[in-house]
Amino acid sequence: MTMQNLTERVLLVTLPAAVPRSRELEVVVHTVGPVPKRDIIVNFALADTLPSTTLCCLIILHRRLTAAGRQLILCSVPGAIRTFFRRVGLQGLFRFATDTAAALESLNEKGDIGEPSRSQR
Repeated sequence: MTMQNLTERVLLVTLPAAVPRSRELEVVVHTVGPVPKRDIIVNFALADTLPSTTLCCLIILHRRLTAAGRQLILCSVPGAIRTFFRRVGLQGLFRFATDTAAALESLNEKGDIGEPSRSQR
């Protein structure tokens, strides 16, 4: 898993190809704390599975971000994982984007993505 600051207010989390049973996304939950100050984009481009621990962390992130007035967007979600979200009734809970650029554009339309980080300039 990698984390990258896209802007001062947007964190990009890219899940690995084989999400291990270890709770990697829990690192993100702890990093953002109880009152997140950034929107988060979770990139599934490399992921091929969705372990239950990852799903639980996504729900926790969604709740914390929503309570803080921030957003969670899932992007590049493979068809099988997207089908899973539909089957368990979570399709409506999360926002989805086709890729990172579309997710960032969606936040840009809200007008609250901040300035690009130094690495993005």
